[in-house]
Amino acid sequence: MIGRLTLAATMLAVPAAAQAQAYRCTVPAPAAIDRPRPDLPDARQPRRVLPIGGYTLAVTWAPQYCRDHARDASARFQCGSGNRFGFTLHGLWPDGVGKDWPQYCRSTPLLSRQVIRRNICATPSAQLLQHEWAKHGTCMPGMRPERYFERSTGLYAKLRYPDMDALSRRPLTAGGLAQAVALANPGLTADMMRITANRQGWLDEIWICLDTGFQYARCPAHQGGLSPDAAVKIWRGRR
Repeated sequence: MIGRLTLAATMLAVPAAAQAQAYRCTVPAPAAIDRPRPDLPDARQPRRVLPIGGYTLAVTWAPQYCRDHARDASARFQCGSGNRFGFTLHGLWPDGVGKDWPQYCRSTPLLSRQVIRRNICATPSAQLLQHEWAKHGTCMPGMRPERYFERSTGLYAKLRYPDMDALSRRPLTAGGLAQAVALANPGLTADMMRITANRQGWLDEIWICLDTGFQYARCPAHQGGLSPDAAVKIWRGRR
């Protein structure tokens, strides 16, 4: 199902940055957009205002997400309705100077339907869009929702990917995947990203490390992710 990432999307008034990575995505009519719930800090995820030391751009491998969440109502737009995705944009996260990161820095209203429609083919969930803005975007200086998503989708749209179908058909390590992604993106090296997988070793996300100027940067040692020699598998989807 998944070969080289090409644009085969049906779009309605969506900026190029938001649509560039979708195989096929139809933007719903305004009345059909799910209204998100407020996303608020709590005891487990408290408000935390800290200096920013860099950023992480996180992209999710959609075939695996849909394999795990296809029956979830929140995944209906991404995994049903005829839409097809390769890597989707999870979000742009400000990192702290140390191991802790800022989050939920200020209260925020619900996103408008217009903002959701403009970005739902990059981040195909209204609730996830609300979460990313509330938890991460509110901690970035001078940001409004429109500017935050322009920044994150712009970085996301620049990414290029190796042939994921071919990679899925041979033994692969996290370091090998990182090297393949780096080769497709000038200026990006394997030590500037982290690969994550689920407990069964299936690819989940790629985290790309950025400096405070949103340029690619080496990831800090505490960033997490798989060790470079860890085996990783890629779910291609059902044929």
